[in-house]
Amino acid sequence: MLIPSIDLMGGKIVQLVQGERKALEFEDFSKWIERFSRYPVVQIIDLDAAMGTGANRKLVADFCRKLATSATQVGGGIRTAGDAQDLFESGAAKVIAGSSLIKNGAIDVPFAENLSQRFGAERLVFAVDARGGRVAIHGWKTITKIGPAAMMQQLEPCCSAFLYTHIDTEGLLKGIPLDVIRELRDKTSRRLIAAGGIHRQEEIDQLDQLGVDAVVGMAIYSGLLAV
Repeated sequence: MLIPSIDLMGGKIVQLVQGERKALEFEDFSKWIERFSRYPVVQIIDLDAAMGTGANRKLVADFCRKLATSATQVGGGIRTAGDAQDLFESGAAKVIAGSSLIKNGAIDVPFAENLSQRFGAERLVFAVDARGGRVAIHGWKTITKIGPAAMMQQLEPCCSAFLYTHIDTEGLLKGIPLDVIRELRDKTSRRLIAAGGIHRQEEIDQLDQLGVDAVVGMAIYSGLLAV
């Protein structure tokens, strides 16, 4: 399944290369809402909140409302259970937690369990973003010693899905390494969602055959992949 991604920064839809360089930005939201509304799931990430430089909460709520025919999974800056609650109240069907799952260089299982007990595992997606084979947090600026498979295995009871982003290929439009995805698919029984350089329908089909959903941003906004 293809999941279109809406990344927000400074009140605009943007696309970054490896989380650093802004490559595209859009202020006309209506055409993207119209195009994405046909998809069962749409992902929304508040990059400002994720990076600790601000927030686009009102805009997130507006997108959730206008994408009412789609289930929205929303992330960015989920540091407390209260932050997750705010996003659910804004209309998110599922909330994506990421950096907050790591504390002092270790996987924060108690925090994950608290989220699961409060909201239910079925409403939670855990982001596992990796650069060079290690989990990256804080807007991908901090590289931990934790491997993505280990993180998934420890947190599996607390969520319904894992969103794996291969930062090394994110935004480059050169494809995502399927061998990495195959290995991770074998490590968890939870739904697996992959992101990071996916740019062709063939890739989406290959991921689908593995039982993996594909989050796509740059290829859509650049016109490389029609939706």
